[in-house]
Amino acid sequence: MAKKKEDIKKVVLAYSGGLDTSIIIPWLKDNYNNCEVIAVSGNVGQGTELDGLEEKAIATGASKLYIEDLNKEFVEEYVFPTIKAGAVYEGKYLLGTSFARPVIAKRIVEIAKAEGADAICHGCTGKGNDQVRFELAIKAYAPDMTIIAPWRTWEFKSREEEIAYAEEKKIPLKINRETNYSKDKNLWHLSHEGLDLEDPANEPMYNKEGFLELGVSPEQAPDKPTYVTISFEKGIPVAIDGEKMDGVAIIEKLNKLGGENGIGITDMVENRLVGMKARGVYETPGGTILYTAHAKLEEICLDRDTQHYKTLVANRFAELVYYGQWYTPLREALSAFVDSTQQTVTGDVKLKLYKGNIIDAGVTSPYSLYDPEIATFDEDEVYNQNDSAGFINLFGLPIQVRAKKGLIK
Repeated sequence: MAKKKEDIKKVVLAYSGGLDTSIIIPWLKDNYNNCEVIAVSGNVGQGTELDGLEEKAIATGASKLYIEDLNKEFVEEYVFPTIKAGAVYEGKYLLGTSFARPVIAKRIVEIAKAEGADAICHGCTGKGNDQVRFELAIKAYAPDMTIIAPWRTWEFKSREEEIAYAEEKKIPLKINRETNYSKDKNLWHLSHEGLDLEDPANEPMYNKEGFLELGVSPEQAPDKPTYVTISFEKGIPVAIDGEKMDGVAIIEKLNKLGGENGIGITDMVENRLVGMKARGVYETPGGTILYTAHAKLEEICLDRDTQHYKTLVANRFAELVYYGQWYTPLREALSAFVDSTQQTVTGDVKLKLYKGNIIDAGVTSPYSLYDPEIATFDEDEVYNQNDSAGFINLFGLPIQVRAKKGLIK
């Protein structure tokens, strides 16, 4: 049962150091009887965004800051299962923010329990998907925990008013009113929302200095292609160009290669869980390469019925991840199905990266179901073409019967 406001003495805050969470620390102390605020940052590959975070959190009123390295867990337990599923939301979004939230929220709950916290606070807006993702994960691991979501109750109505409050409280920010895009960065991607992007008629300023952070636009990419070979074992990437690497290193390497070649920039208007449409630009260079390579390998390793059915599973899996339903029986069941399909998805995929394009350049697998002797247009001794006549007669029998009844118009 949620605690009364006056009973909340200690709050654990999901802290990024961005605009929202920066002002939440003093706001909590102002509105919850000068409660203790413990900040927690989940390191899922934000890089330099974590620099100076402890000093900032404490200077703005937090009693301490935990910075938890979740990169390995994030990649192995959330990213890779999603790649194996081939899950893409609405055909374009590679779920970068979506599957980072459950792993962060789970760790925040663990810290909140260890600290004896009365509540967990997050800085998600009431219009976004992240509020759902965080809170469903909290409910999964601390069903009775009180949750504070300031955006639903506080006096600020815009990011401009938040900036004014930060200036009043002398909280340093890395943004200003002119460059105030809402961004989310992790090892997998970088998202951009707000400002001119709120009008879908506006072309994103890809070539404006400072807009793209993980790479360059296709126009700025080299005129010479880059080749890369990715090795998979049971659907999991394990090596680049023959060099074995762990999952984190693979994504970092492919982010660099993809970014240099203008790969993985997506501009989309998506349907948020809360009902509205929202426009965002996503940079996912390494992830786009991995999805493309994995799908190419499945082309030769999966039988037709499994490959076709798996596309249905991929769509539902993507919805579950996007909707914050990672810790659910259905997601676990779909992952079990996906894992069973990946037992033979082992091999090498060669790709050519060129000015924003990923071009297939060869694929091999010891489990390949492609038989050149059967598929050849030349003479063979394993396929009797006369067999097809009887097959077509039986396959087309329902059509033939309907035609004789005059039912086809």
